[in-house]
Amino acid sequence: MTPIEKAKQQVEQAKARYQALLARQNAEERKLDTRRKVILGGLLIDAAKKDERFGRVIDELMKRITRDHDHKAFEGWQKPEPDRS
Repeated sequence: MTPIEKAKQQVEQAKARYQALLARQNAEERKLDTRRKVILGGLLIDAAKKDERFGRVIDELMKRITRDHDHKAFEGWQKPEPDRS
C-alpha cells in the first residue's frame, strides 16, 4: 500500500468515526429531548389535577393536535379534573 493509499484509508476511517460520533450525539440529544417532554407532560397532568388553569392549558394544547396518528394516542383518555375535596 502506497503512503497516499494509506493516508486515504486513514481519512476514510476518521470520517467514519466522526459520523459514528455524530450519530451517537444526535441519538443522545433526541433521548434527552424525549425525556424532557415526558417529564413536562407528567408535570402538566399532575398540575391539572390540582389547578383547573392547567386543565385549560391542556384543552388548548389538545386543540393544536393536527395529525390523526397523534389524535389516536388520546382516544379514550380523559383530562384529569382538579380534586374538589
